[in-house]
Amino acid sequence: MDSIEELIQGYRARDGACECLFCGEKYLRGDIYAFGERLVDAPTAAGLHLEEEHGGAFEALLLHGKAAGKKATGLTEQQIELLRCFRLGLPDKDIAEKTGTTAATVRFQRFHLKEKARQARAFLALFELAQIKKDETKIHPGATMLDERWMATEEEAKKIVATFFASTEPLKLKSLPAKEKKKLVLLRVIAGEFLPGREYLEPEVNGILREIHEDCATLRRYLIEYGFLERTQDCMRYKVKGSRTQIE
Repeated sequence: MDSIEELIQGYRARDGACECLFCGEKYLRGDIYAFGERLVDAPTAAGLHLEEEHGGAFEALLLHGKAAGKKATGLTEQQIELLRCFRLGLPDKDIAEKTGTTAATVRFQRFHLKEKARQARAFLALFELAQIKKDETKIHPGATMLDERWMATEEEAKKIVATFFASTEPLKLKSLPAKEKKKLVLLRVIAGEFLPGREYLEPEVNGILREIHEDCATLRRYLIEYGFLERTQDCMRYKVKGSRTQIE
């Protein structure tokens, strides 16, 4: 399942490539692509492709949902048009004229859509938690205390780091393992790339993580879920407590 971050950016960055979610067009990491007079890397090429071929992630998601029917998004035609108007930043009066309603109706629909978004976020959290069975060795999101099932010895940690990192200076991750113990060792090392106590904006976090692995969205999500990064309520700023783990 594609993450929220991937749906927003319109492409997934996995297996050494940036792949458009809507047509499957791929741009390989390390290659340079020409767009007009510009020469760009794979993520930039994927973003430009999305704009040129699909009108951006917003329109692509709406068209994809429309093609699949209302069941795909749960939105009516009027609600889709309202979202387009909200995205353009139009005043309620102008939106009402454009949609043939009243300003009061526009305000009500805005509130209603915000409620749907809030409910959707809550449902996603509940659904993810429902997948975690009591007998599974999976850590609850945001856990700060771990039991012995996830504790690795110093020797184990060294082997895990040597296996999954292409290099530690600079930090380059080859892949994330499925097993929790190994994943925690790697996430602890990655968290060490952030200065203790300092606040980072999301673009800064993405920039640091992208240097480590192309799938920065997954890394960021894991760091938050496993309690290594803290995120403010407005989802704009991040900070980490602790210092970099050194593997001799």
